Amino acid sequence: MQRLFEIVTRLRAPDGCPWDREQTHETLRSALIEECYEVVDAINRSDDANLREELGDLLLHVVFHAQLAEERGAFVFDEVAAEICEKLIRRHPHVFGDDSASDSEEVLRQWEQIKRKEKGEGASILDARDTAQPALMRAQNVQKKAARVGFDWSQADEVFAKLEEEIAELREALKFGRTDAIEDEMGDILFTMVNLSRKVKVDAETALAGASSKFVRRFQWMESDLAAEGKRIEQTDLAELEERWNRAKKALNP
Repeated sequence: MQRLFEIVTRLRAPDGCPWDREQTHETLRSALIEECYEVVDAINRSDDANLREELGDLLLHVVFHAQLAEERGAFVFDEVAAEICEKLIRRHPHVFGDDSASDSEEVLRQWEQIKRKEKGEGASILDARDTAQPALMRAQNVQKKAARVGFDWSQADEVFAKLEEEIAELREALKFGRTDAIEDEMGDILFTMVNLSRKVKVDAETALAGASSKFVRRFQWMESDLAAEGKRIEQTDLAELEERWNRAKKALNP
């Protein structure tokens, strides 16, 4: 870690790297998000060598942002580390204190209770600062937090009923041309689908990512299949594409 600190400090020095010297918290935002996704991708592929590499890239961002903050006189890396250490101890009283927690659900409920106390009386369970999250991730997170305090359906069948209700409302908006309501109703359907995923213990982000990858594989199979016959996909009628799609499903099952 000390070597990493020294390298980043050298890169940011007056006679360091021009690119590194130009960077700010704001210019590095997209790269930070990209590195997080690359870590997740390595995990999904069970690639330990790549995971090690990507964790290093992510750690570089943490150190770099801490260096930028130190240059501004805001805080230093040691304060970042100290704060997370204290937070972990404070929010795990069942490990570092006298409290008890019998399972992970109780741990999460306890975590939220402590978090609310830290924020002060009247603080909402749902954090308004999470708007920067991707919409699907945010939907999962707010639903989980609400569920921890009992605001939740008891079983999946109730969510199915809600989904059917939301679909009916979208059909009605489309039927009567209520353009102002169509986006709203579509959002309700997507939000309910996330709830359904949660109730059947499926991570919606993972499920959607898998469905997207599956679609890409089948689509590319169709392209190759058509190309082998000298055809282009954009010049093929829908009926034939549907038939090729079904063949792709069988060839690439699942």
